[in-house]
Amino acid sequence: MRRLGSTRRRGRAGRLVAAGVACGAALAALTVPAAEAGPLGRETAHWEAKDSGAPQVRFRGLSAVDRDTAWLAGTAGTVLRTTDGGASWRNVSPAGAADLQFRDVEAFDARRAVVLAIGEGEASRVYRTDDGGATWTESFRNGDPKAFYDCLAFFDRRHGLAMSDPVDGRFRILSTSDGGRSWRVLPADGMPAALDGEAGFAASGQCLVTSGPKDVWLATGGGAHARVLHSADRGRTWTAADTPVPAGDAAKGVFALAFRDRTHGLAVGGDYRPDQSSPQAAAVTSDGGRTWRPVATPPPAYRSGAAWLPHSRSAALAVGPTGTDLTNDGGRTWRTIDTGSYDTMDCTWDLSCWAAGEQGRVARLER
Repeated sequence: MRRLGSTRRRGRAGRLVAAGVACGAALAALTVPAAEAGPLGRETAHWEAKDSGAPQVRFRGLSAVDRDTAWLAGTAGTVLRTTDGGASWRNVSPAGAADLQFRDVEAFDARRAVVLAIGEGEASRVYRTDDGGATWTESFRNGDPKAFYDCLAFFDRRHGLAMSDPVDGRFRILSTSDGGRSWRVLPADGMPAALDGEAGFAASGQCLVTSGPKDVWLATGGGAHARVLHSADRGRTWTAADTPVPAGDAAKGVFALAFRDRTHGLAVGGDYRPDQSSPQAAAVTSDGGRTWRPVATPPPAYRSGAAWLPHSRSAALAVGPTGTDLTNDGGRTWRTIDTGSYDTMDCTWDLSCWAAGEQGRVARLER
């Protein structure tokens, strides 16, 4: 039995290494200098579509566990899960949720996940599953008609937060310490006052992101300035910083954040209206969000999702309805590498990247 177990472990390790090599090759192809790279296609890294079987659903929530396992959350109360790299998808939607709009999902593995439904009042809800979506437990239902929850994020398997648009002049933070099985509203006295018209954007599940055991950032728009709020104590106290991303309108601001560690981060966004341009719709920080700098060459249009490439200190992707952009210099310059429509993306420890969006679109980075 000991020998058999050892063989199984070696077999699993071999599969992980092989998957890592394949994904690593795809990511390496992306980081080839633009002058040396051909058009995005079979000879280079590319998004390879996976048939979700749900063309009527828009997936703005995505949580990738690894190369094989990913969860999607979208319109009409839809939650899908794959455990075979997207070859097949199982509908694991919570019962009775068809009228809800799921905009965020955070998965811990193939069996355990938490999903967030957005909306005013009781439309904002949180569900958790421990059996791969066979059953769900509603662990939070918003009872305040003034609250509207946008995003959730976890520090680890137990500790997480969800954020609501301002209530009585301050963003509201929901906290869990048991993996999303129960939630409580944190005191608002550590939260700076919101600007007039300021809110979060439930566009990709990336308006609230974490890095490490205690740091969390919250992205805003709609006010006079597009801001990023930061907490170093799991949401109890916050500081706010202006970004150069255009704001001043309900459709403008920072839509997504991505941090590769507790100091280096990206912000992307713009104006989500398709007939409006989005100049300077990206920013970078190297001091944990205390200050944000404009980028030299931003993405050419509105972007709603972003992620650092696994194990890279300089490469990241941003996605939106009009395409995917790549940076190889920490966010200072971006170039478009694909024109497909995606709302959100996620990358994993085993060198895998996924994207999802409208009309049931889901893809994995391949070469």
